[in-house]
Amino acid sequence: MKIFTYVDNSNFFIEGRRVSAVRTGLASDIYDAIDREVFDNSWEPDYGRLHQFACGEEEEIGRAKLWGSPPPGDSFWDMVERQRFDVETFDKSVSGEEKKVDTAITHQITKETYSLIDKNESEIVLISGDKDYTPVINDLVSDGYSVSVYFWGHSARELKERASNFVSLNDYIDYLSR
Repeated sequence: MKIFTYVDNSNFFIEGRRVSAVRTGLASDIYDAIDREVFDNSWEPDYGRLHQFACGEEEEIGRAKLWGSPPPGDSFWDMVERQRFDVETFDKSVSGEEKKVDTAITHQITKETYSLIDKNESEIVLISGDKDYTPVINDLVSDGYSVSVYFWGHSARELKERASNFVSLNDYIDYLSR
């Protein structure tokens, strides 16, 4: 079995800080955290553990890739690469917004699915909760691929419903924390 893991880092990181805000009592529930834009800015993910959790053993890894938009010169991305993720970064827009990440991940998944991934011997793992991924996940599952979404419990309902499997990271937040 080969595991192909694709991580939308900003989505994972930002929403993890919201989940941690609820866990530490800064917000009453996730919707309160979203409405009031409450984050636990002290929460830091452990990318080595995320890699281990989502990608499996070394011989099982077909791909482990993480995307994001770092500030210039940020050493964070070097650290993530040391944790055995392939990294792809994009500059933020002039207004400071992250652009291209969802499209790049969708493109990479689609490209590798039809050129590299054996649907009978592989699993695709998406670490993101954004409903923008729903069309590609729906198509892949319809074509017989096993697609798991690993994300925080408040992931988009459509994404949870269309994936072959959904794993709530809420249950693993202590393990995934530095």
